[in-house]
Amino acid sequence: MAEPNKSATLSIGDKTYALPIHSPSLGPDVIDIRKLYGEADVFTYDPGFTSTAACESAITYIDGDKGELLYRGYPIEQLAEKSHYLEVCYLLLYGELPTEAQMRDFESRVTRHTMVHEQMHYFFRGFRRDAHPMATMVGVVGAMSAFYHDSTDINDPWQREVAAIRMIAKLPTIAAMAYKYSIGQPFVYPKNSLDYAGNFLHMCFAVPCEDYVVNPILSKAMDRIMTLHADHEQNASTSTVRLAGSSGANPFACIAAGIACLWGPAHGGANQACLEMLREIGTVDRIPEYVAKAKDKNSGFRLMGFGHRVYKNFDPRAKVMKESADEVLDLLGVHNNPLLQVAKELERIALEDEYFISKKLYPNVDFYSGIILEAMGFPTSMFTPIFALSRTVGWISQWKEMIADPTQKIGRPRQLYIGPKQRDYIDLTKR
Repeated sequence: MAEPNKSATLSIGDKTYALPIHSPSLGPDVIDIRKLYGEADVFTYDPGFTSTAACESAITYIDGDKGELLYRGYPIEQLAEKSHYLEVCYLLLYGELPTEAQMRDFESRVTRHTMVHEQMHYFFRGFRRDAHPMATMVGVVGAMSAFYHDSTDINDPWQREVAAIRMIAKLPTIAAMAYKYSIGQPFVYPKNSLDYAGNFLHMCFAVPCEDYVVNPILSKAMDRIMTLHADHEQNASTSTVRLAGSSGANPFACIAAGIACLWGPAHGGANQACLEMLREIGTVDRIPEYVAKAKDKNSGFRLMGFGHRVYKNFDPRAKVMKESADEVLDLLGVHNNPLLQVAKELERIALEDEYFISKKLYPNVDFYSGIILEAMGFPTSMFTPIFALSRTVGWISQWKEMIADPTQKIGRPRQLYIGPKQRDYIDLTKR
């Protein structure tokens, strides 16, 4: 951490305390309060940690007001247009774009780790057929430490590296297996001749009785979905991974914790919630009714897939995802699908209606990714697992950065206690 070059003064009663201020390479200054409790015997109060920097990181930067997202300094729009997912994985993991030789080596290592231990097939069969794929993924990823215990020592840099490659390589296989299991179809093994996104589509949609040819437009759209979801700074699931990792938990357990957090409808489940909302609306003629509800503060209804907690401008990922959505819909010719007609009309209204513009309720990445995945043929239950496999590299990168940070301590948030003061125990017969 850079040495602070200025300070803030906090007055409590008749005492004052000097708090160092750190200046980041991008973003607002950060007031260092680490010694505040020891010196002043007070905590700070910040529900949701929305104004608290819990770590220092060089991986991802977001400027919500500008609608800007950078991976290691590179704008997401450039990466989505010119790069591909595995190159972005390398960038997030190692900090720089790879050379040709480094890229070939990295792709080779990932490709040759895509198969899972054969005994894991039996592990899947312990779940009910109607289990949600996310429930299956939480269990299976957490169990990876039982199958790959030769890469669980967090103090060994080589084991950390092996664990990272294994999870990036195997999460698509595990997600595809969860999907196949949920629909009663046989598992499809990965193919080394396919690229990362195409291999995932093949494992999801191929069947043993006939050939499946991956469409390059669909593969490109899936690769973009993965790229745009690869990391997103200190969100809830990433913070969960870091908090779990701060205790010294093995990397597989940490990623399983991140998947569990991502499952929430306010986080990774947002695109699923968006599609469920579109189904509730049903037809274009019912849109005015739901738009009116969205504008009514007392209705309790909110349009899913619009606006973002961080972005107060157009979500930069949504601009790229919109292009892919248009390409996929054109390719598949699904414009007559009532659900997608509702989505396109809602999009038009949100971009033109003064209420949505003034509130900055632009369509976000969840809105467009849900449309694409629906058009591809994925059930809504698979939306969040796809998000999870895409975000795995971000979680691992953040976890590796945390492990290497000499200032890292086990996470231990404080509280504003509002319960009873100390009181004496009363015998059961006297109550």
